[in-house]
Amino acid sequence: MTSLVAHAQDTAAATKSDDERTTGLPSQIEWKFNFDAGWGVFGFGNSLYQDPKEHVPQGYGDHWFEGYMKPAITGTYGLSNKSEFYGKLSGVGERTYADAPPLVGNAENSFLPEDLYVGWRSGKALGSSENVLDLTVGRLPYTIGHGYLVWDGTAEGGSRGGYWSNARKNWEFGAVGRFKPGNHTFEVFYLRRDFLPERDSDSRFWGANYEYKIGDTTTLGATYLKLWADPQLEPQRNHASVYTARAYTSPISAAKNLSFELEGAVERNHELLHSDAWTAQAAYEFSSIHWKPKLSYRYALFEGDNPATTQNEAFDPLFPGFYDWGTWWQGEIAGEYFLSNSNLISNEVRLHLTPNEHVSGGVIYWNFLADQAGALGPGVTERDLAREVDLYTDWKINKHFTASFVAAFANPRAGVQQATGRTQNFKYGMVFLAYSY
Repeated sequence: MTSLVAHAQDTAAATKSDDERTTGLPSQIEWKFNFDAGWGVFGFGNSLYQDPKEHVPQGYGDHWFEGYMKPAITGTYGLSNKSEFYGKLSGVGERTYADAPPLVGNAENSFLPEDLYVGWRSGKALGSSENVLDLTVGRLPYTIGHGYLVWDGTAEGGSRGGYWSNARKNWEFGAVGRFKPGNHTFEVFYLRRDFLPERDSDSRFWGANYEYKIGDTTTLGATYLKLWADPQLEPQRNHASVYTARAYTSPISAAKNLSFELEGAVERNHELLHSDAWTAQAAYEFSSIHWKPKLSYRYALFEGDNPATTQNEAFDPLFPGFYDWGTWWQGEIAGEYFLSNSNLISNEVRLHLTPNEHVSGGVIYWNFLADQAGALGPGVTERDLAREVDLYTDWKINKHFTASFVAAFANPRAGVQQATGRTQNFKYGMVFLAYSY
């Protein structure tokens, strides 16, 4: 997971002159160059790691360092009918230093493609609305909603390095068609995930997504997914169907600072998978008060397998991602390193502060419970998993650099103690610097 999505700064096209140095690229195409990089230092006390992102048990060391660089070039070619072709090419080089996972050695690194796609969008060629139709194919980004199930298209860590920074997010191969008349959005897609070579489950899916916007206050959405995977590695996922619905809204005109989020998912694959998950959040921002404090509460339930039944009720978390702190890696200790969005109930209370346009941060309190204690392991009877407190700060140093700071503390409860024998409190700290041009 990367802690910050650093958007490249738009630059005005330079006026050509006789003494201007050219790129040597075709002048009929509008080119845009970007460069992103990030460096992070991570420290842990009383480590407990099980790598939930890929379900591959690993024993990380207590301290490590990650860094990445991502150069990119985008090209746009306009047609006479106001539509345009576009494409993007980028690569990511990343490395993990110091106490990297013993499974992958002391220093793992890789340089692999990230963006490699072409597309066509209608511009003003179809009606008065811009880009009513958009078609894209290749190695591309695609997300749904706030990253509840579909966001991260590439696995990181392991033999590639860069576990936390997660600089790669694009799908190994994708084809997306988008139709946006007015406030409606219709999408159809096919996506294949890019897994670590040491554990490739060959997960892929097609789906359809619909969203409807009501002004600037409400977005309603629904999605259908049909999945395939290696039946030896992910039997519950192979041939599974997933149905999701969501609502992000501020429905009261007299209280625009009050917002709600509701999202649910149903997974069905005969006896191999019969599971549900849902989440609800309420938030209020005190915008008239200095630092604009925003207080929110969120409840999330991801079903666990009931050992007393022949059916598998363990929710498959699929491919969540980072939309904001706490979504959808729940907890900088628990959600990043030993809990996944399956057999999990979480209660989250968050206070977010914005002292000025350059600095924001806050505190998050988590209470984690297991949906099914028996699914944690033989002899486990307690559902109480952990309490965690995260402190985070994002500092926009200037238009190119942003620094993020995290300090976290987690207390393992009876469920974790029974399942793992761990009783010591976990401590965690992180400093991450992101650059974008």
